[in-house]
Amino acid sequence: MDFSIGIVLFLTFGCISSRKYKSMISVKNGSPWGKWGLPYYCTKGYAHAFQLKVQDYQGYFLWDDDTGLNGIRLHCTDGTTIESTVGKWGTWTAIDSCPKGNLQQFSLQVEKHQGIHDDTAANNIRFKCEFGVVLTGRGHNWGNFEDWSESCAPGFICGIVTRMDDDQGIGDDTALNDVKFYCCD
Repeated sequence: MDFSIGIVLFLTFGCISSRKYKSMISVKNGSPWGKWGLPYYCTKGYAHAFQLKVQDYQGYFLWDDDTGLNGIRLHCTDGTTIESTVGKWGTWTAIDSCPKGNLQQFSLQVEKHQGIHDDTAANNIRFKCEFGVVLTGRGHNWGNFEDWSESCAPGFICGIVTRMDDDQGIGDDTALNDVKFYCCD
């Protein structure tokens, strides 16, 4: 029996198992649409870098449907990458890394409900690194960053779960609406 494919997938994409974590951090401004995916954890170690999956601006007209942020990928100190549910639109940005240390806290940029106009929900994220450096993602500048989450200190971010809105067909798509991170010692 060949287990090499399973081992490669496990080492590349992290672990869905229930790694022991000490707490979960969240923000209050996430949007309510969609369903929570499954949580994923670094197999060992912590998240020290991230990437965003972002859809380019689609245009001004009513039928030009923007989704903004479609995914968040964490890069772990053990060499794995992890992500929870990811939307189908957009491309992955370059990796943003803490110059020293690991991710401990975050703030989410969210556009409020637009009524009959195009909703995008989450559009960007900021992380605070262990030694105070703030990393801002390469998403859109739509909506507002609000309060920071609690900090994982003295631990670090080690897992992720996202709330993703399904493809609405001809309806208004929003993709990623909210995210929570798990903290490990």
